[in-house]
Amino acid sequence: MDYEHYLERFRKSAGQLDKALLHHPELRIHVGVTLESVVLKLYKPDWTNDPSDPIQARTRIFFAVWVNAVTLKRSRVYYNIHALKLRGLKGYTLTSRAFADQFRTAFKEYTPHWEHVSVSFGPLTLMEGWEHFEDEQLEQVVVKLASNFITIAPLIDQSLAKFKLNKSV
Repeated sequence: MDYEHYLERFRKSAGQLDKALLHHPELRIHVGVTLESVVLKLYKPDWTNDPSDPIQARTRIFFAVWVNAVTLKRSRVYYNIHALKLRGLKGYTLTSRAFADQFRTAFKEYTPHWEHVSVSFGPLTLMEGWEHFEDEQLEQVVVKLASNFITIAPLIDQSLAKFKLNKSV
């Protein structure tokens, strides 16, 4: 797999997302290589205990779109939302399972907008799916998936709010 080629294509997708993020300035974009995959991640610094390194933080929530050698052979791009080690998220009292259940209940009405999506995972993967693409359409598919996430990102905040310590009544 030519990592530099796909990194450049994912960076182009990220550049197109900059306009969409103007309405969501708290969301951040990261493009890089993780676990032998080229990945675009969307996240909020508030969704981690370590805003100085939100990409590698032990406790964090993020959306990812990725390709690797196997997915490219299948002409698929994968996506998911991970919620890692949430029991330790500062300012909240929650378990990963309770948060996952809360998010999935809210997400249910949005599933028609996500191809091949499933929520049948443990609490660390809130949802995951894939979409077919032809090579020349990769950037458009990445932008579409990331834009879909931007639409549902408030569901994460709303789900977290249910578990916030000292929330006002």
